Amino acid sequence: MSGDTRPPRAAEPPLVIDLDGTLLRSDLLLESALAHVRTRPLQMLAPLAWLAGGKVHLKQRLAQSVELDVTALPYDQRVLDLIGRERAAGRRIVLATASHRLYADRIAAHLQLFDEVLASEGAVNLSAERKRDRLLQRYGAQGYDYAGNAADDLPVWAGARHAYVVSAGGRLQRRAAAQGNVAAVLPPPAPLQQLRAGLRAMRLHQWAKNLLIFLPLLAAHQAHQPQHLLAGVLAFICFSLCASSVYLLNDLLDLDDDRHHHSKRRRPFASGQLPLLAGILLTPLLLGAAFALGLTLLPWRFSAVLLAYYVLTLAYSLYLKRLMALDAITLAGLYTLRLIAGGAAFGVPLTFWMLAFSMFMFLSLALVKRYAELRVARHRGDTHQARGRGYFPGDLEMIASLGAASGYLSVLVLALYTQDRATMALYRQPQLIWLACPLLLLWVTRIWMLTHRGEMHDDPVVFALKDRTSLVVGALFALIFWSAT
Repeated sequence: MSGDTRPPRAAEPPLVIDLDGTLLRSDLLLESALAHVRTRPLQMLAPLAWLAGGKVHLKQRLAQSVELDVTALPYDQRVLDLIGRERAAGRRIVLATASHRLYADRIAAHLQLFDEVLASEGAVNLSAERKRDRLLQRYGAQGYDYAGNAADDLPVWAGARHAYVVSAGGRLQRRAAAQGNVAAVLPPPAPLQQLRAGLRAMRLHQWAKNLLIFLPLLAAHQAHQPQHLLAGVLAFICFSLCASSVYLLNDLLDLDDDRHHHSKRRRPFASGQLPLLAGILLTPLLLGAAFALGLTLLPWRFSAVLLAYYVLTLAYSLYLKRLMALDAITLAGLYTLRLIAGGAAFGVPLTFWMLAFSMFMFLSLALVKRYAELRVARHRGDTHQARGRGYFPGDLEMIASLGAASGYLSVLVLALYTQDRATMALYRQPQLIWLACPLLLLWVTRIWMLTHRGEMHDDPVVFALKDRTSLVVGALFALIFWSAT
């Protein structure tokens, strides 16, 4: 006969699970607010008015106006495993959350793991002491075990039999442990891991695109002047900080679309590796730093171009990216604005030829990116419109035609550039520039052939900076222009 006199598991107190930051590696209030901004950009300030009626009123209005896809949210697998083990042992599982009941009920219906759902509704924001009081009223003192993650959970843990501390920082872990009932700790990601996720979200590798700022200086043959080089470095830093701010904002607004994408779902915010609040705070900080440096150390025209870049990017993130053709033209325009910013930083006028070449070339590369995305969708058998885009997989052939034609037009612009009087005055042997035309034809053709074969897995500009053949072509291109000087 066994000496174990413990009651069966089914007789144990229920296991109560918090939602935001515990079961979910995100925050539904922030998720719904960001979704509201994306779907209703003209009403982006409405939540501030709703907040005047109280936090629970804000949650209710957001839940009524924004429908989140709960099937794609980033759930913490460790908590799901804990629930699975306890549920298999016959234990009652309760979801208790400060999020609105509309979202809580949808999540419970999706997961099919909970016997009961307690959530914010009416005039009650079910957090902190209010959540503790509700649980004590239903189950009595130490009549439940509770898994939570935040300082608001301290009073709830205090009333529980056992506390499960999930993804909490060291200070909160110590405060919870001081209450003497912590049964288990599920640690947060290591600080270094969080830092890496933050840098990935900033997309530092994309900063290479901002080297285009130096192109007007090179084209004007003034790269040997130290003051111009210093201005270029400062302009590069400002543009890079602004671009990272844009990338963060774009990822915050594209959470739902990214989570349904075969590769973008692994991005730090979409996957829950990085808190949404970190992105919300970092976005204006990077943007402010970019403009502070630009306005202080560079000509005002540079900051004006930077502002135009940011406004156009914001319009792209909120609306233009979902419009067929206009999205690719906007991307080409954003690349061209980098050249214009460089001209403004150096005080160097831009030629018609450079602007025309930029628009045609970068339109081609923008269409490469769209083609690569749609090709993956077609190979998966998807015939529906791409999520968050204005294209269908059936548009592949037309996109390829338009993109290749645009790339070849950039070669034509380069050829015509060699016959311009200003070019003949700038170069001693302008006829040598003709040699760059077949090189560019080779590169454009190769890029499109690789994309057609499904070998383009990155932004084409970033791909070119990593691709050995592209680097060789670029070096030969530079050598030709140097020889013509």
